[in-house]
Amino acid sequence: MRGFSAVHVSSLPMPERITEEQLKHVYRETVVPLYRYASRRCGGDRALAEDVTQEVWLRAVREWRRSGPPRHPWAWLLTTARNLILNELRRRPAVSFDAVSPAVILDAIEHDRVSDSAEIAAVVAQAMLRLPEAEARLLEAFHYDRMKTAQIAESYGISERAVEGRLRRARERLRHELEITLKMERGLA
Repeated sequence: MRGFSAVHVSSLPMPERITEEQLKHVYRETVVPLYRYASRRCGGDRALAEDVTQEVWLRAVREWRRSGPPRHPWAWLLTTARNLILNELRRRPAVSFDAVSPAVILDAIEHDRVSDSAEIAAVVAQAMLRLPEAEARLLEAFHYDRMKTAQIAESYGISERAVEGRLRRARERLRHELEITLKMERGLA
């Protein structure tokens, strides 16, 4: 399996107390995918992605040593990263649509060129954070991780046709979020 499900530590049974060896194992298996996840969610802001990855792991070590490891370490890491990024992006001023036109953003999404521009990546990252997490992960698996619909269907346990429908709806919601942002930016909402 590829993408987020490639991290196999999520299903490891772990004892109540985590050992240094188990902690190191989970770290080795997840640090790179976690950084990639943070980087995509941060709109390509490398410094923020590095800070988030480091903070997530500091929290994981502290929490897991105190309370024991979670049943699904990968899900815990992703949720913590998503919350940290949300908090950080909420504190920052939104990227202005004056920096990049909505047509350019939508074209970049349609042609998988979001990462070609820091401005486009930032606007899309902000919009992705407003999507339900399941839709955002699906879009990331397809567009960022380059998983095929068959791979996604297998990892989700659904048909390829269902994946296609969910991708279509997720793209429509993302487009809607971008349009709302544009209207608010231009004072039309």
